[in-house]
Amino acid sequence: MTTQDSGSAPKPPAKDPWDLPDVSALSVGVLGGTGPQGRGLAYRLARAGQRVTVGSRDAGRAAEAAAELGHGVEGADNAECARRSDIVIVAVPWDGHAKTLESLREELAGKLVIDCVNPLGFDKKGAYALKPEEGSAAEQAAALLPDSRVTAAFHHLSAVLLQDESIEEIDTDVLVLGEARADTDIVQALAGRIPGMRGIFAGRLRNAHQVESLVANLISVNRRYKAHAGLRTTDV
Repeated sequence: MTTQDSGSAPKPPAKDPWDLPDVSALSVGVLGGTGPQGRGLAYRLARAGQRVTVGSRDAGRAAEAAAELGHGVEGADNAECARRSDIVIVAVPWDGHAKTLESLREELAGKLVIDCVNPLGFDKKGAYALKPEEGSAAEQAAALLPDSRVTAAFHHLSAVLLQDESIEEIDTDVLVLGEARADTDIVQALAGRIPGMRGIFAGRLRNAHQVESLVANLISVNRRYKAHAGLRTTDV
């Protein structure tokens, strides 16, 4: 008797990992959008046609940054930025990470949150990784935002390259981590909106610490070689 004869349904084909959703209509908010990394991400996504709002504790400062970025970018205080966005990127400094997210728990409920914060310390020897009590910045975000869908991505991008208007493409991969494939697919697709970039699934949030920590190594690379190094994943 064949498997089909026994009544069991045939196994569906595996989903193509590059079959990603269309995210062009989703609005993106960037908390910390007036800082170098936040401004750079906001600029690149808006330039690619995404609807973007930059957030700041000071709405006036956010409005000034939005006007400078152009491409239809809008500015608002962090709470309003979170409310009006489908996807919210967290690009705030590490020392303000927990406090910012705690204050926005209600506004971020139900949202897809992308944490790109790197917990780092600096001394005479250079940059080094810090390990939060929760394990990583992304895991801290997940603990503080139980009603949000937290992912991690955009850690290894040069703020200098992101903000350089003369650069058409940024040749790098974006490692994406999260608990639900539907969410990581969206983040991968969002990364792919920026010319030159690919979003690559890199595991669950429990693996975020080493991804965040790698930035310390990239800082050392950049200082030695006077570069703006990124990452490429081979054979994918």
